Amino acid sequence: MSLRCALTPCLPDGPQARPEVESLQSYSAPLEGRRGLLRLDFNENTIGPSPQVVAAIRAIPADHYAIYPEYDGLREAVLANLGLPALSPGHIGLFNGVDAAIHALFHAFGAAGNVLLTTSPTFGYYSPCAQMQGMAIEAIPYLGADFSFPLGAIRTALFKRPSPRLLLLCNPNNPTGTRLAPELILELAAAAPATLVVVDELYEAFTGDSVLPSADFSATPNLLVLRSLAKTAGLAGLRIGFAIGAKAVVDRLSRVTGPYDINSFAVTASRAALADQAFTDAYVAEVLRSRSWLLEQLRGGAVRHHAAGGNYLLIWPSRPVQAVEAELRATGILVRSMAGKPLIDGSLRVSIGTKEQMEHFWTAYREIENLGSLA
Repeated sequence: MSLRCALTPCLPDGPQARPEVESLQSYSAPLEGRRGLLRLDFNENTIGPSPQVVAAIRAIPADHYAIYPEYDGLREAVLANLGLPALSPGHIGLFNGVDAAIHALFHAFGAAGNVLLTTSPTFGYYSPCAQMQGMAIEAIPYLGADFSFPLGAIRTALFKRPSPRLLLLCNPNNPTGTRLAPELILELAAAAPATLVVVDELYEAFTGDSVLPSADFSATPNLLVLRSLAKTAGLAGLRIGFAIGAKAVVDRLSRVTGPYDINSFAVTASRAALADQAFTDAYVAEVLRSRSWLLEQLRGGAVRHHAAGGNYLLIWPSRPVQAVEAELRATGILVRSMAGKPLIDGSLRVSIGTKEQMEHFWTAYREIENLGSLA
């Protein structure tokens, strides 16, 4: 987090930002200087997109760079990939990454004095989006050493009056990996019709916990599901995200977004990636295999760790986490320190890549932590 223009006038003799913006801590992540390193810090695809994606982008004629993007067929491609015949293009919202979808839903549905209900710790962008709207935030902690979902506390908070405006669930949760069964999500949405229940499913492909196959947006129109092609298909740098929900909700989100927010390269890449599901499936399978291998090494080395859903896990080094993070970077490996985060302070979040990449990580980590020669 970085504090920008906080508590002091933005322009001393000019127009001022809203009070919510003046006191806002903007969400920023250490994104610079990552090229050429082993990227196990942001849960991205670690090998790049399908060759079909690369070929499709290279085939874009130069004169098309000068044309505004066209989105015809992209929603249909998303639907074909999802395999949900009950849905139509009006159920699909297109965004410049899921971050933009999250921003839009707060812009469309959040107002000063409303409540965002969520969990803690979770994805850090939810809170700034709520704060910029002047919303109150009620973040319910995960439970116990295994970070179980606090279902009872969420239910209690959800049924308060007035109802929370938004319930935002990252499922599986980033960074704890906590998973909530789809039927329980649907139960929460059905029981709280005045609350927009948003399920962030960016990591669903690694666990198969999606609420979409059992969702009925006519029965629970207050349910919204977020997806992207960043974590699996390798399009994080192109920015593409989807919101899937009732047509009325998707329409309201479209009202607070620009007409050309997604660039033509992202559109072309998305079509190609959605058409090559076999590549994505193979990458996910490789991540799951290497995850199992790494867990064996961690258990054999008696390393404290936690792994649940998603393409990442938490590791607690024996030494200060910032020092271990820096030493790994010196070897060319990026991981993410969770220092200062509730419940998981002192841990590293490590993204899972290919088995070869995780072998490289484990060799470096074992040496840094003086774990000796382990199988």
